[in-house]
Amino acid sequence: MAPRILVIDDEEHMRWALEKAMKQEGYGVITAAGGREGLEALHREGASLVILDLKMPDLDGLEVLKRIREAYPRLPVIMITAHGTIQTAIEAMKIGAADYITKPFDLDELKIVIRKTLQMSQLMHEVSFLRAELMKEHGEMVGKSPAIMEVRRLIRRVAPTEATVLITGESGTGKEVVAVAIHRQSPRADGPFIAVNCAALPEQLLESELFGHEKGAFTGATTRKPGRFEMAARGTIFLDEIAEMSPTMQAKLLRVLQDKTFERVGGTQTIQVDTRIIAATNRDLAACVREGRFRQDLYYRLNVFSIHLPPLRDRREDIPLLSEHFLKKFAPLYHPCTISPEALDLLCRYDWPGNIRELQNVIERALILCHEAEIKPAHLPKELHRPAARPPCPVVNLPDEGISLEEVEIQLILQALEKSRGNQSRAAQLLGISRATLLYRMQKYGLH
Repeated sequence: MAPRILVIDDEEHMRWALEKAMKQEGYGVITAAGGREGLEALHREGASLVILDLKMPDLDGLEVLKRIREAYPRLPVIMITAHGTIQTAIEAMKIGAADYITKPFDLDELKIVIRKTLQMSQLMHEVSFLRAELMKEHGEMVGKSPAIMEVRRLIRRVAPTEATVLITGESGTGKEVVAVAIHRQSPRADGPFIAVNCAALPEQLLESELFGHEKGAFTGATTRKPGRFEMAARGTIFLDEIAEMSPTMQAKLLRVLQDKTFERVGGTQTIQVDTRIIAATNRDLAACVREGRFRQDLYYRLNVFSIHLPPLRDRREDIPLLSEHFLKKFAPLYHPCTISPEALDLLCRYDWPGNIRELQNVIERALILCHEAEIKPAHLPKELHRPAARPPCPVVNLPDEGISLEEVEIQLILQALEKSRGNQSRAAQLLGISRATLLYRMQKYGLH
C-alpha cells in the first residue's frame, strides 16, 4: 500500500501543487485548508507523513504539531513556511518535527526530504517491531525456586549500574534471557540489545562483525559496514560463548573494555564506545585462565559482577511452571493443552542435560504428537521413560583402625573438581549432589 501524505496549508495553490507532485510520485494525498480541518482528517483517515504549514489563520503550525505529537508520537511531520527563522526552526524540531523546509523551495528537494523521512519512519517501525518480538521471544524468567529468586535479586542489583556482567551456566540454562532482563531493567532499556555468538564465526569474520569494516578492507568489502558495537550505541551488547574467542580477539576486546575505543577493520578513525557489555559462557573461565586459554586481565575486566545460572536438574521445582509457560507459548501455533500428572512426573524426574532449551523442545514435540486435550507419557520421548542411570557404587573396605570420613569427602571433592577441570556444576554432577551443596562443603573444608 502506497504511503499516504496529509498536506495542511491554508494556501490553495500550494495544496494543489503539492498534491499534484506527490501523486506523481505514487503517494496517496489528503489535503486540508487549516489546522483543525487537518487534525480531523488525520483522525478520520490516518497518514504516513504530514506536510504542515507554519502560519495558518485558525491554528498555527506549532500548535498543530504539538497536538499531532501528543496523539501520534511516531508520525513524521515536515514543516513548511515562508516565515522561516532559525528560532522557529529550532522550536519546531524541539517539539518533534522530522524536518523543516522554507518557501520558496524546489519540489525535487522536497521529494528527497519526504523519501528520506518515510524511509527513516519505516526503519523506526521495524526496530520497534523487532524489539517487541525480542521481548516476546525471551519473555520473563520463569520459576520460584530459591536459585532463580537469587538470580532475580542479583539482576535487580546490577541492572541500574553500568557494571560489566559475566553470566555463567550450562548450555540451555537461559543466559541470554538473563542478559535481556538486565538490559530491560537498566537505564539503557530504550537503546538496542545486540547479541553476538562468539563461537559462531571465525576470527576474521568475528572482528568485522564486532567492529565493522571500511570499504576495501578485504575481498568482498564493497561498502563500509558498522559493527555490532556501533549498532549497540547507548544500549547493550551481549557476547555469548566468550570463552571461544581467539587470543587476538581477546586482546581487541580488552582494549574496548579499558579505553572504550576501537577502529573498524581497515580503518584508522578511532571510534568511541557507549555500550554496556554483558558476556556469557558455559565454560569455567577461571580454569581457562589457569590453562592459558583465556587472558587473565580480560577475565578480571569481564568478571566485575557474575551471575551463575543453575542447571534445570538443580531446580526441579520450576519444571511444572516452565512446562505451563511453554504450553501457553505454543498454544497459538498448535492447540491449547494440559499435561497429565503422569507425564509431568516424568518431566520432573528427568535430568535434562540440555536444560530449559531441551524442555522447550520436548513440550513442542509433545504438542505436535498430541491430538487430545492432555499430554500423556506416550507423547514424551523414550529417554524420559528410562530410569536415571546410576553408576555402580564403589566398594570401600573400612580398615580396622578406622578412617576419616571428612578426609574421604575432601579427596572425592578434589578428584571431582580435577575431572571436571574446575567446573563446579559438572563436579557436583559427578558427586551426585547439587552445586549449592558442593559449594557449601568446599567452604566448610576451605577448598577454593
